[in-house]
Amino acid sequence: MNDDNSKDILYEQVVEGGWNWSGIIRKGNAVRLTDIQGGANVSALFYNAADGKERYNMGDTLKIQHISYLCAGRCIYSDMGRILMSITEDSCGWHDVICGVSDKELIERRFGKKPYQDCHNGFHRNGYDSLLIELAKHGMGRRDFTETVNFFSKVRVDREGALSFVEKFSQPGDSVVLRAEIDTLLILDAGMHPLNPAPAYQARPVRLTLTPCSPAAPDDPCRTFCPENQRGFINTERYWL
Repeated sequence: MNDDNSKDILYEQVVEGGWNWSGIIRKGNAVRLTDIQGGANVSALFYNAADGKERYNMGDTLKIQHISYLCAGRCIYSDMGRILMSITEDSCGWHDVICGVSDKELIERRFGKKPYQDCHNGFHRNGYDSLLIELAKHGMGRRDFTETVNFFSKVRVDREGALSFVEKFSQPGDSVVLRAEIDTLLILDAGMHPLNPAPAYQARPVRLTLTPCSPAAPDDPCRTFCPENQRGFINTERYWL
């Protein structure tokens, strides 16, 4: 995607560490997430903007593509077998899809209570509540909360199935580009990964940049990654007939 020229930027914002964001990424546009300082984590939810009942399905995304994490050339599938977004660029090479988000109890257990009433904007946020805040802005709530993708985070699985967080994985300037294949409601939280072992509460800022992009060509790497993705793109394109 050659959309780096500033004249093509439709929208840009820095999402501060621990804060949340949501918006509709229209078909024909792409969003670039950039880790500004290194060590960022961005937890994301995905929904069909025209019908929130259709949303990201982790099981189908992994099973269809025979993968256990996301990277360039992979697609984000809905529970209707359509492709919501595809990853056209990625400098990290690994994004966690297994571990979910932090919640209030986890943050308090590890870092103590630091509520808004005492600390104002310096209070400790958690991923679950932050994502719920953004969902509420679009008339959605707890029943709509689904699996998340944790961009910029890598988690290893050993032979016994134990999970371990890879520290200092994402570097300053690392980025990932998500191309919308249908109008997609994107919900983001720039909070701490639940397995991050840092001794102190940690949340890093990310830059969000929206640009126009071209549709997936017949030889697009996301389309040709596997035969299942070719069928997924056909199913998605039929949505617009």
